[in-house]
Amino acid sequence: MKFLDGYTEHTYALLRIVAGLLFMAHGVQKYFNFPVAFEYPLNPLLYAAGAIELIGGALIVLGLFTRPAAFIASGMSAAAYWMAHGSAGLFPIANGGELSALYCFIFLFIAARGAGIWSADSKMG
Repeated sequence: MKFLDGYTEHTYALLRIVAGLLFMAHGVQKYFNFPVAFEYPLNPLLYAAGAIELIGGALIVLGLFTRPAAFIASGMSAAAYWMAHGSAGLFPIANGGELSALYCFIFLFIAARGAGIWSADSKMG
C-alpha cells in the first residue's frame, strides 16, 4: 500500500517537532510551573532533567544539533524510567513509565536518523 509513501520525510519531521515540543513542555513545567505547577520540589537532579528537557527539546524542535540532543534526551528518558518508574515494577503499563519509555526510543530513533527536513541541520548542510 502506498498511502503515505510520498510523505515519509514530512511525517518524520512532524514526529521530531511534536516529540520535541512535548518533551520541552516538561522542562517548562519544572522551571516555570506552566501550564500546571510541578508537584515535586526541585533538587539538582530535577534541575538537570529540566534543562535537558527544555534545551534538548528546543534543539530537537529546531532540528539544531539534533543527533547529540536526541541522544542525550534518550539517555535522560531511560534514566528517568529506571529511577522513577522501574522500581515500581518491570512493565511500563504497571509502573506508569510508558511516556519515559516512549521518549527514550523516539529520541534514540531521531539520534540515529538525524534531523531530516524542516531543520536547521539540513540548512547548514
